[in-house]
Amino acid sequence: MRRFTTISEFHEFVQLPRPQHPLLSVVDVGTVPHRYGPEPTVMVFDFYCISVKRMKNVHMRYGQHSFDFNEGIMSFMAPNQVFSMADAGHGEEVEKSGWVIYIHPDFLWNTPLAKTIQQYDFWDYSLREGLFLSAKEEAAMLSLIAAIQQEYDSPIDRFSKQIIGSHLESLLHYADRFYQRQFITREKANHEVLERLETLLHAYFDRDDLLEIGLPTVHYVAERLHLSPKYLSNLLRVLTGQNTQQHIHARLIAKAKEKLTTTTLTVSEIAYGLGFEHLQSFSKLFKTKTNLSPLEFRASFN
Repeated sequence: MRRFTTISEFHEFVQLPRPQHPLLSVVDVGTVPHRYGPEPTVMVFDFYCISVKRMKNVHMRYGQHSFDFNEGIMSFMAPNQVFSMADAGHGEEVEKSGWVIYIHPDFLWNTPLAKTIQQYDFWDYSLREGLFLSAKEEAAMLSLIAAIQQEYDSPIDRFSKQIIGSHLESLLHYADRFYQRQFITREKANHEVLERLETLLHAYFDRDDLLEIGLPTVHYVAERLHLSPKYLSNLLRVLTGQNTQQHIHARLIAKAKEKLTTTTLTVSEIAYGLGFEHLQSFSKLFKTKTNLSPLEFRASFN
């Protein structure tokens, strides 16, 4: 694995000229010499990366998931995220276009963005959960990147960092807005995720070994659905008003209600059978969600 601690070091690796600013770089993807072979090159940056690009016949892997950049998408990577690049392996000529902005965290020091940049959830999304831009949205993003590039190409003065930071902040605000639109407009794919989630949770709470394996976690559910935890929770919140944890609790309470009303199991047996180690935790969650204790709920059906 190659770790790049500075933007200059990465420029040297991909055979680009030294960046005009040691802590910031704006790169035309089409000018980057291609140097990836069929074997993946595993990398990690110590800086942020924002890209709007198309890369045909380039295979990229992020975490456990692989994907192609054949469609024009926008993606975001925070420092210390591991990814790999390789040729698609079919001998086709590599084609690429677009822009990438590399920002070292030190560049943001003493700017408003230094305190807010981590508040954007999409830094924790998988690259395969990139932002699919409409033509109008892509034009807006490219306009902001052009403004950043103009400042990047100008002589550095005491206003440079604040102006670039302001443009970056606008870009991130727009990305946040466009992701919310994406959750709504990619209706078929998103509702398929919701259906798969319900099927997964239903099967999970029907198991007989929940005391051994415990309650499902958000990370477990996201992994089974091949999505990042933050992306899944934000998608569900837009679709249903509930995040992943709330969906887990809703299915759990539904199963508990079923057992309370259709079996003679004690509350302790139901709690342990649903994966709780402590009866008190189950009773507290049940009352929080229903305003009744498990026994009160059972009594209301008798």
